[in-house]
Amino acid sequence: MSDAIVTNVRARQDPLRERYKQVPEQARISDRARTAAGADMDPFHGCVIPGSQDCGVPLHFGIHRAVGGDHDAPNPGDLLCAALAACLDSTIRIIAQRLGVGLNTLEVDVTADVDVRGTLMVAREVPVGFQSMRCQVNLQAAEGTEPRLLERLLAAAEQSCVNLQTLRSGVPVTTSISAG
Repeated sequence: MSDAIVTNVRARQDPLRERYKQVPEQARISDRARTAAGADMDPFHGCVIPGSQDCGVPLHFGIHRAVGGDHDAPNPGDLLCAALAACLDSTIRIIAQRLGVGLNTLEVDVTADVDVRGTLMVAREVPVGFQSMRCQVNLQAAEGTEPRLLERLLAAAEQSCVNLQTLRSGVPVTTSISAG
């Protein structure tokens, strides 16, 4: 791995790590997403804009055919899987660079399983939500990389991946409505 890449990661992160040790409240950030209001109130399609207004890119979504949609666009479950895959992928890449591990290829494949009888209120004993999620990490490290270093990389990435840890531990979610 290029020393420039490792240096770049350290150059970006080390000052932040020091600042957050000194001023912990500066480490608190908020991510967001919002749906885009449109004149068409199609119940099976919509648009969500992840990120702030200066970097948000509209993503069209559809609803899975298992609950009546056409599944002609990524559904919200697909977007949740995508968020987890993106978070774990980027975390692995950053930590690999910090550890000096060269990655030739990296792919994170996330699958989530849900029994939709819960959300359709067909069977109240079936919980609403995904019953399981699986992350398959396929990577090829540079030749000669020690297997123990790859184990350390994956353990550190699992520990540091915000979305993975949020899903594993749960998080309080509040909902409010302003009707006008």
